[in-house]
This record gives sequence, structure tokens and C-alpha cells, in this order.
Amino acid sequence: MAADAHPSFAVATVKPHDPNSRRDGIEITGDHVAILNESVVKMMVVAYAINKHQVLSAPDWAVNQSFDIEGKPDIPGEPSWDQVRLMLQKLLADRFGLQFHRDRCELPVYALQVTKGGPKLSPAADPTAKPLEQSSGRGAWSKHTYTSTSMAYFIDIEQFWRDRPIVDQTGLIGRYDFSLRYTYNELNNTDPDAPPEIFTAIQEQLGLKLQPTKAPVDVLVVDQVQHPSEN
Repeated sequence: MAADAHPSFAVATVKPHDPNSRRDGIEITGDHVAILNESVVKMMVVAYAINKHQVLSAPDWAVNQSFDIEGKPDIPGEPSWDQVRLMLQKLLADRFGLQFHRDRCELPVYALQVTKGGPKLSPAADPTAKPLEQSSGRGAWSKHTYTSTSMAYFIDIEQFWRDRPIVDQTGLIGRYDFSLRYTYNELNNTDPDAPPEIFTAIQEQLGLKLQPTKAPVDVLVVDQVQHPSEN
């Protein structure tokens, strides 16, 4: 899809998530976009690149009820990640009647900082390329490979999985290529060669750290949201 395109869903089905389905997450295959097993709040997290704790005043059902959304954009081509976000913003407004206002609050956060030894990041081989994150893994651990990645993009991806928003205090303005391996479920880990948990992994592998603190962050305060309109 053209980089300057601003797509919407041409047609989209919105259904309660099938509890018997194993499909989960976001799938982009050509011009087909599927958003699977996601609540309204999780969709807001994706659409507006925030942490779930930055969504305030959402009703319980918008936090706990999951939906499956499938459709195609109204512009030819495969949408980029940013274009999928735009499509999701429009769908939340059109089909869920989402209205919100922005505010700023002090919340518990993780401050992403450089360790005393300095960052362990390689300058991007192609700093003009679009940032990309690819993940793989097995058992209780995963590997994430980042290319042409800024700290803002890294935070955007990483804070989706964390229990607090992440704020950038690294001062790093370049783009980098790096990998991050960590164990996300230590209780069920039986692999003696598994990598460390996320906080240790970030320090050892990237020369960065997630420091718990409090800081003012942008929040989205939900004014109105309703169950989705019919397909």
C-alpha cells in the first residue's frame, strides 16, 4: 500500500471471540487483516501505541470481553503496521462508538535507561528501512529480533507486554539492529539453557535497564464506548 495512504476497513466482521479458537493476535496477509481475541482496551493499546494502564474509565466489559475482527482495507495493497493502527482507530470509533479525551497523569512506569557500561546496540545496517520486530521461541522463552529500530519503536513493542508504561530516558536517538532473548514464564520453565527473565536480559544483552519509578504520562480517558454494531 502507498506509504501516504490513509485506509479504513472497507468491510469488517466483528464477532465475540470463539473460545474454541486458538487464533490470537494480529494477522496481516496481503490485504486481509485479522485482529483476534482482543478486548476494546487491548485494541486501544495497539491502535494508539500505549500501555493498558494508560486507558482510564473503561467499563468492565471493554476490559474483559474479547472480539474477533476480520476485513480488508478500502485501498489496494498490504497495509503497514501504522496503517493497520489507523484502520483500527477508525473501526473503534465507527463500530464501538468509542469516544475519549486525552489527559496526563503521574503513574507507575518503567524508565528505560542506559546502564553504566553503556548500550550494547549495533547501528542499523540500513537506518532508512522501516523498523521491524520479528519474534520466535519455544517453551517458556522467546527471541525478538529488531532491525532499524529506534528506542521509541522498541518501547512501543515492549510495553505491550509489561505491567507498566515505559518512558524513554536513554537519550539514544539513532536506529539499531539487535536481538533480545528472555524467559517470560520462569515458573513453568524446564529448559536449563533458557535465557534470563526480561529485566536481567535487557541489562545483559542490550546494556539498558528498566527502572521502576513514577512519571507523568499521557492517558486516554474513555467517555463513551458501546457493544459493537451489527455486521
